[in-house]
Amino acid sequence: MKIKVIIVLVIIGLIGLFSSAFVVDETQQVVITQFGKAVGKPIVKPGLYFKIPMVQKANYFPKNLLEWDGDPGQIPTLDKTYIWVDTFARWKIVDPLKFFQTVNNVMGAHARLDDILDAAVRNLVTSHRLIETVRRSNRTLDTLELGLATQEKYEMLSTVNIGRAKIMEEVKKQAEPKVEAFGISLVDVKIKRVNYVEQVRRSVYGRMIAERKQMAEKFRSEGQGEARKIEGEKEKVLKKITSEAYMKAQIIKGKADAEATRIYAKAFGKDPEFYSFMKTLEVYRDTLDKESTLVLSTKSDFMRYLKGYEKRGTQ
Repeated sequence: MKIKVIIVLVIIGLIGLFSSAFVVDETQQVVITQFGKAVGKPIVKPGLYFKIPMVQKANYFPKNLLEWDGDPGQIPTLDKTYIWVDTFARWKIVDPLKFFQTVNNVMGAHARLDDILDAAVRNLVTSHRLIETVRRSNRTLDTLELGLATQEKYEMLSTVNIGRAKIMEEVKKQAEPKVEAFGISLVDVKIKRVNYVEQVRRSVYGRMIAERKQMAEKFRSEGQGEARKIEGEKEKVLKKITSEAYMKAQIIKGKADAEATRIYAKAFGKDPEFYSFMKTLEVYRDTLDKESTLVLSTKSDFMRYLKGYEKRGTQ
């Protein structure tokens, strides 16, 4: 009987030992509560710990960075332009006891962050112009980004005095004192996306399309003008080459004709009668054929060599 009692006591002791032991790893921190109230200091170092079973409870909270993703909302800027702003933040629990006593859990912390960060973002965005929320610096934009606007007009309308990075720093500074009351440290706040509301977005897209079409027409007309200029230069060069080639051909042809005439003159000059005979034969060939009828006087010089041919034939 005593042995059974001892075994039961040992089993109860083991069960109590296992139910009282708990482990905390590197990414966790624990607040011990007794009947719903926190007791002792928070446990922030990893290791094996013990609590009173059935009486005390270990409440785990993450030690690493946590994400807050805000709901995108419509916010007016200082220059009365309505935009959709989507923000996110990174935070962590630095005082688990205060965190447990104020918001109790991560879901409760998200609800408080929604109120604090959304209000801070709205407050800072509405206090600045749209360009301050969109851009970080005054870096020079290229021609395609500028469109057809002049540089002076662009600089006047889009000069950045603060920029989005500093606005987000101001949001963080404004929200930090409020979240510290919940044992939370705000690590960073950033804008995930900025966009126009639907009505403004359609208007902006229409203006962008019209501007790009205007730019395209400008580039197209400049290209056509350049093409006409190139074609004109081509025609000018082509005519110059053709005229120079024709001139050289005529010079060569003239020199060749002169040389041929000189050779002919030199050859026929040795026997003028032979030259006269040859030229007369050429005339006969060009003027007389099978279908030609020619009536001439017997005293005509044109018949001189034909009459001479008859005399030679009778001889």
